[in-house]
Amino acid sequence: MSTTFDTASTYPASTASPTSASAPAGPAGPAVLGTELRREAVAPRAPWSARIPAGQVLTIVDRDGNQAVDFLAYDAEDTARAYSVQATLQGQQSVYLTAGSVLRTNEYDPLMTVIATDVERHDTLGGACSKESNTLRYGHHTWSQHGCADNFLAELSHYGMGKRDQVSNINWFMNVPVDPDGALGIVDGISAPGLSVSLRAERDTLVIVSNCPQVNNPCNGFDPSRTEMIISSGADGTTGASGTTGFQIQEG
Repeated sequence: MSTTFDTASTYPASTASPTSASAPAGPAGPAVLGTELRREAVAPRAPWSARIPAGQVLTIVDRDGNQAVDFLAYDAEDTARAYSVQATLQGQQSVYLTAGSVLRTNEYDPLMTVIATDVERHDTLGGACSKESNTLRYGHHTWSQHGCADNFLAELSHYGMGKRDQVSNINWFMNVPVDPDGALGIVDGISAPGLSVSLRAERDTLVIVSNCPQVNNPCNGFDPSRTEMIISSGADGTTGASGTTGFQIQEG
């Protein structure tokens, strides 16, 4: 069954007067977010997308706590230039993202910069859940479960993109420790209700999000919950148009 929601009517934008805000401190002090331009809630298990003009800031809020947010990013003018985990990790020499981390394309160009985060670190290695990975990890009874790969493909299709365009993803708020022997684990999250991460677009950036539907491991506390997306003008007051599409929840 597929249910379509109009994000504008289901989750109206904030009616508060536009204000200037600062995010938690980054490496060089508090990050200026600028004027809030739009605010949208994303339902549990749902996709979301937006084009973020250069200079604007996207803030992702973990509304209810312990919710992983899977994330893809592309140069909006040339989507072949996409977020590259290899280039990003090579550039910062760390497998985790934190304040000051720069998301880089496969051409090593900067896409977005993490200007503030309430959470110590974010995952780059855990990947996106899918029917195939769920079946391999948790058994054939999970085949019908909705996954982040489904959300990504549904949202990419709005931009004329498909499976070949899906690149490695980031998992905001997800806790994936790396053991000394290189083994990865997906364990209880280190986020909490209301914590957030803010990213400044270094070029016009297409962002694709899956509000992770995983129920077989602790990445969502076994109970997927809401997130919130806030787009702000940034320090230079950039207010170029940024659009989002409606989203779908698909239930197995």
